Amino acid sequence: MYPSLEGGDNTLQQRWEEQARNWVRWARQPGHDSYWRFHRDAFLSLLPPPGRLTLDVGCGEGRLARDLKARGHQVMAIDASPTLVAHAREADPSMDVRLGDAARLPLPDQAADLVLAFMSLQDMDDMVGAVREAFRVLGPEGRFCLAVVHPLNSAGKFSSEAADAPFTIAGDYFARHLYSDAIDRDGLPMTFHSQHRPLEGYFSALEQAGFLVEAVREVTVGQGSLQDPRDPRWLRIPLFLHVRALKPA
Repeated sequence: MYPSLEGGDNTLQQRWEEQARNWVRWARQPGHDSYWRFHRDAFLSLLPPPGRLTLDVGCGEGRLARDLKARGHQVMAIDASPTLVAHAREADPSMDVRLGDAARLPLPDQAADLVLAFMSLQDMDDMVGAVREAFRVLGPEGRFCLAVVHPLNSAGKFSSEAADAPFTIAGDYFARHLYSDAIDRDGLPMTFHSQHRPLEGYFSALEQAGFLVEAVREVTVGQGSLQDPRDPRWLRIPLFLHVRALKPA
């Protein structure tokens, strides 16, 4: 269990449950965030074809799971937030959506061909355990595909909103720390609670679990199906990190 974000004893899981209804409104507003503008399509381009079972770990309210199902995947979606699981089930009653801990997945060994963690690992209390569980439930030659906030992004910030503003890291890039981003966009408030980890933190978890990394992508607003030139600062710095890893036969 990590220390609280603001001196209490709340875990990241509890903090996300507190934000669940805000997240549902935020995530379901078409065109509202990067998922709709470019991020989903950049991530989908990394995935292998559908197999026996695709497991969406940290599914939230289910928007990616629904998009995967529409593309032919047999999807099981799992989240630790009761509120988000309820909304995901309501949006598609035919989908298998389960309440569960990513570090203790309710599946037998080698049950899936593809495990996804799209923008969820940085929000988990036990990221290493979640990666280890992804390895366990994958069959031989199964893939684990993940997207996280790029560690450079979570470590620093631009000094101003000017297009040529320098990007600086004021603290220790290697120090893991909890952080919160409170945003109010177009009347929709949302506070994102996450943990910063350096690149080595994610890749060490993959290495320790037994994965072999096949692909790495540093994603910014210039990539994907739609260019977004409104903030040219983000053409210089990666927003997200995408990884595809193989469970060896």
